[in-house]
Amino acid sequence: MQSGDKDNKPFLLPGALFAKNGDYIITTVLGSCISVCLWDRSTKRGGMNHYKLPLWNGDGLPSPKFGNIAIEKLIENLLEIGCQQRNLIAKVFGGAAVIQSSSGLLNVGERNIEVARDYLAQARIPIAASDVGGTQSRKVIFNTADGSILMKKAAPQ
Repeated sequence: MQSGDKDNKPFLLPGALFAKNGDYIITTVLGSCISVCLWDRSTKRGGMNHYKLPLWNGDGLPSPKFGNIAIEKLIENLLEIGCQQRNLIAKVFGGAAVIQSSSGLLNVGERNIEVARDYLAQARIPIAASDVGGTQSRKVIFNTADGSILMKKAAPQ
């Protein structure tokens, strides 16, 4: 699943991912969702996902709205465009508790963060930067030409 890429500036909605040859400025907005940005230091190519829920439980189709599927698919797409897994670095954002539940049991943001950290560790992809957790939503802009990130948190409420 990929969002549109008008003028090399795709905007990712929840459940989307983007990884193509070329230079792109990928943008998304996150609450409890997570975006994993992967960048290959050698080929200067990268991609980003935006997932809503931590783990696909096997029911229905495996969708990139689930963290374990979204990260796996992002890595696969990057390998298809010539990246090497050993050269990938990750930057991880999101996982905020923007909606406070009375029970606190759902904790989707924290579980999303854990999936990203665990999956990337298993894939031996180092996390070079991250801004996760808290209570504020984030806007993330990823430049695939140089691997840079611009991130802005929403004003506290």
